[in-house]
Amino acid sequence: MAQTTSGDSLTDSIGKIFRDVIGGSEETAASKPLPAPIEQPRREPPRSRADMMQSFSPLVKATAPAVVNVYADRLVQRSMSPFGGDPFFEQFFGQRMPNRTEKQSALGSGVIIQSNGIIVTNNHVIEGADDIRVALADGREFQSKVLLKDERFDLAILQIKGDAPFPIVEFGDTDTTEVGDIVLAIGNPFGVGQTVTSGIVSALARNSVGVSDFGSFIQTDAAINPGNSGGALIDMSGRLIGINSSIFSRSGGSNGIGFAIPANLVRAVANTAEAGGEVFEPPYIGASFDPVTADIAEALGLDRATGALVADVTEDGPSDKAGLRAGDIVMGFNGRPIEHPDALGYRLATADVGTTAELDVLSRNGQKTVEITLQAPPADDPRARRTLEGQNPFSGAVVSNVTPRIAQKLRLPSSVRGVVVTDVPGPAIAGRYGFRPGDVIAVINGVEIANVDVLEGVLADGASFWRFEIVRGGQRIRQIIR
Repeated sequence: MAQTTSGDSLTDSIGKIFRDVIGGSEETAASKPLPAPIEQPRREPPRSRADMMQSFSPLVKATAPAVVNVYADRLVQRSMSPFGGDPFFEQFFGQRMPNRTEKQSALGSGVIIQSNGIIVTNNHVIEGADDIRVALADGREFQSKVLLKDERFDLAILQIKGDAPFPIVEFGDTDTTEVGDIVLAIGNPFGVGQTVTSGIVSALARNSVGVSDFGSFIQTDAAINPGNSGGALIDMSGRLIGINSSIFSRSGGSNGIGFAIPANLVRAVANTAEAGGEVFEPPYIGASFDPVTADIAEALGLDRATGALVADVTEDGPSDKAGLRAGDIVMGFNGRPIEHPDALGYRLATADVGTTAELDVLSRNGQKTVEITLQAPPADDPRARRTLEGQNPFSGAVVSNVTPRIAQKLRLPSSVRGVVVTDVPGPAIAGRYGFRPGDVIAVINGVEIANVDVLEGVLADGASFWRFEIVRGGQRIRQIIR
């Protein structure tokens, strides 16, 4: 079972690892040169009143027809039980009243990226939908088909069919986007109709936003409101640089802090869908990463907390073979700076399987460059995936042995072993007891759960009460259910 250390001991260990770098040389790790930045095209600010009087109208006319409204309808079962859905009472007394079916509707936006009707939007716009309709700016409406959904990156790829080619917005390169660039946000806020707002790029590589597992957003002050989700963030060349995804707001309205998913990641997910893939899988390198804390940065002599700390390396994986070790700090990826682990995840997600990535690494022996061959995640054994049954709190949950592919999808440390919950369908008893995807089932009634066969054996034996331990978000949770 994986062991953890306290923050102080981790800092002490890191400080010891890097003593030769910090104390054994006149030049500190912080003073060592980083890779030279990639040269970017020069931007020019407005120089005259005439420049300031220019209109965005031509840009809007060229791009707005490709921004669509997405209507997602879902049927939900609302419990009419006097027991309020409590699984204990319903198990013994039964559900006395039938459920009531209700229709719920969600409204969002989308962007046509291929003339054959390929559309990108946010996953949260269409999540759980039974019927998805797309309305174009010219009034035409189409039923859509879901090609791919990815909850981690909050992206969904749809397709509509029509007689004529559809208008599109071409992708831009978000690696050339800079803070201060002027942008337009196009979408359908509050369902009032297509709306265009302007602003600038306020920041790049924003993480800890809390709207999805993805953590390398473009931040903008262009007004974004509910209904803008899935809409386009356009640069001054009329190219798509982001998919508007969320806002930071206490009131529910725009406060000038909006977040967009970079177009380079959107393009990678869309390419997977267009090639017939149903699941987007970033390249696999066999390592997990933690943020560099202020204490660790101080111990290393760094001016600020930056980079991705290697927490664990899978034995014989691509990182292990390339020479990456626990305690190393990844500072750059193919010449691009890495501010935090989410930024590294973004760089990996936008890289191609089969290519070689150069990582700029700060190690115990100083700076080095590590070349890693990016691989597809190892295939899973379908026999290791089960849907649990029986009269127990886990019933209905879909579980699997932890594999590199599942660990990557659920963002589990590469050192985690055992059985993980991969899905909890709506009517599952497990959902009523609060189990969720990503929970690692560690112990049940004193038995360590090494694999799904052990788990099913323990559940088949039955019990008058269930004492178990799960690992969720790195925290071990103990619970008893009678």
